[in-house]
Amino acid sequence: MELVTHKKLYLVAGRISWPLAESIAAELGESLGEPNLADFSNGEIHCRFSESIRGSDAFIIQTHCHTDGMSINDALMEHLIMVDAARRASAKRITVVCPHYGYARQDRKASGREPITAKLVANLFKEAGASRLVSVDLHSGQIQGFFDGPVDHLTAMPVLVDHLRSLEGDLTIVSPDAGRVKVAERYAIKLGADLAIVHKRRNHSAFHAVEAKEVVGEVDGKVCVLVDDMIDTAGTICAAADQLTERGAARVVAATTHGVFSGQAMERLVASSIEKIIVTDTVPLPEDADHDLIEVLSVAPLIARAIDAVFEDTSVSEIFGGNNLA
Repeated sequence: MELVTHKKLYLVAGRISWPLAESIAAELGESLGEPNLADFSNGEIHCRFSESIRGSDAFIIQTHCHTDGMSINDALMEHLIMVDAARRASAKRITVVCPHYGYARQDRKASGREPITAKLVANLFKEAGASRLVSVDLHSGQIQGFFDGPVDHLTAMPVLVDHLRSLEGDLTIVSPDAGRVKVAERYAIKLGADLAIVHKRRNHSAFHAVEAKEVVGEVDGKVCVLVDDMIDTAGTICAAADQLTERGAARVVAATTHGVFSGQAMERLVASSIEKIIVTDTVPLPEDADHDLIEVLSVAPLIARAIDAVFEDTSVSEIFGGNNLA
């Protein structure tokens, strides 16, 4: 007996990522499946797919962040529940698509008696039934090794670089701290711009407090573009912008993949010397976002191309010319 099998692509998304997932589905010419997500009165999450997904290649999209109605923990748990439901519904392969990977900053033990939650999250997805993981601009490349299976690490750099080319003036790409220098250097090479670094020191007497101390590189009269993987409380980016302005920068622009904007971030950014903040739609903007200050670019085409490559079993890295592996 010989049986010729045909793969079926099944796209489904959590509640936080539904708008982004619709854009991804439109790029692929597919429709989104209905997970019928609902909350019980005690806050527990329920999921039941409307159609049979037996034997399908399932891509489950959910970004890990907080919104006004859902915490990051709710978003993560919802994602895990959908993966478990797909496994129990006999999906042939389950790919977790998390544009913003939760708990990524805790990727090592910085001091004693701390967890490595980036690894914990990877373990949870593997145990739930995921066979592959797709994410955009992980906080550190080592997280790719935390998941026991293939990981496709995408980068929003092509989207951001294309937009930054439209900026007028003499550009200098600025790394807000030493840890992001390699990424900033790649931006500088792509844009033919100079490179500068802001030396940052954390204030260990106050949680999340950041002190920007020194600028390495020429920024006087330049259009300075601060590049980072995410803006959370905005302490780092605002302290760096102040240092650049004090040293004569003509304008300061920030470009980041994940605009988390938690806590007092929006107030800090509005009060800072940053002229424009360019983010992608990996994370939905908070309701209090200043739309005159923030410009959102879509990564839906990039993610759609990656999903198509995974489904067709072709190379994902070729989409980015290998830049996602650096």
